[in-house]
Amino acid sequence: MPIHEINNNPTMKGQVRLIENVVYSAVDGEGLKMDILAPWSQRYADVPSQPHPLIVFVQGSSWRRPTMGEKIPQLVQFVKAGYVVATVQHRNSLDGHPFPAFLQDVKTAIRFLRTNAAKYDIDPDRVAIWGTSSGANAALLVALTGDDPRYQTDEYHDQSDSVNAVISCFAPTDVIATFKHAAKVPGSDVLQYCLFGHDPKKWDELKRQMSPLYQIKPDQTYPPFLLMHGDADQVVPYQQMVEMYEALQKQGAQVTAYRVKGANHERDFWSQKIYDIAKEFLAPIEQPTTAE
Repeated sequence: MPIHEINNNPTMKGQVRLIENVVYSAVDGEGLKMDILAPWSQRYADVPSQPHPLIVFVQGSSWRRPTMGEKIPQLVQFVKAGYVVATVQHRNSLDGHPFPAFLQDVKTAIRFLRTNAAKYDIDPDRVAIWGTSSGANAALLVALTGDDPRYQTDEYHDQSDSVNAVISCFAPTDVIATFKHAAKVPGSDVLQYCLFGHDPKKWDELKRQMSPLYQIKPDQTYPPFLLMHGDADQVVPYQQMVEMYEALQKQGAQVTAYRVKGANHERDFWSQKIYDIAKEFLAPIEQPTTAE
């Protein structure tokens, strides 16, 4: 029986590399990290590399420090489609980092990636953010507060933290309503003290600042939004997505929304259809813009 032959792969087409534990910030003495999934660059085959669009992914964590690797197996398909994907940590609110620490951290991660765009073959003009649950709360806030001086830090301050598209999955869009809904959940009161401080009289104003629903401004231009939420969600009620969708429509923003029938929070929400919808939504940023 003859020995079979297949061709080699000099451009490493279709191959994905994982760059683990990239430290992007040392704020408050903590080393905040991200994992980066990237196509094996053509530079390793001695041909010019091409910049790729970027997806910044923020895993839900109840505003604690996110687990970076939870969605990596599913996000690989986006790298095979030509994206660089960075899954990012932020500080843990329970460790004494109240709002807006998590939002500042995610914005810092975006600026870090733009600063290092050439190193990771990223196109800094094609950046999307995608979050789930509390990570989706962060993603929406990033999209609604691009380059807002309230949330800027000194790290990579010469770069923008704005994005070109945002995907939100089962986000708390009204944080006041979220905590009312979770009033009987063990630990909810502790989380509120950690996020908003020890004076409950100030909580509602801080919750409004942390609520994407209340941060939509009539005089602002926003990137396109994709909202997805399960209609059987027991943690963040489905109605929160409906209210966000209607508010964005009223403002004139480009927004698409999907109701995931029978889905609770996180687990049974996910299917290949969700990822296909995300790919279709992100298609406009797949190709670089050309000067006219």
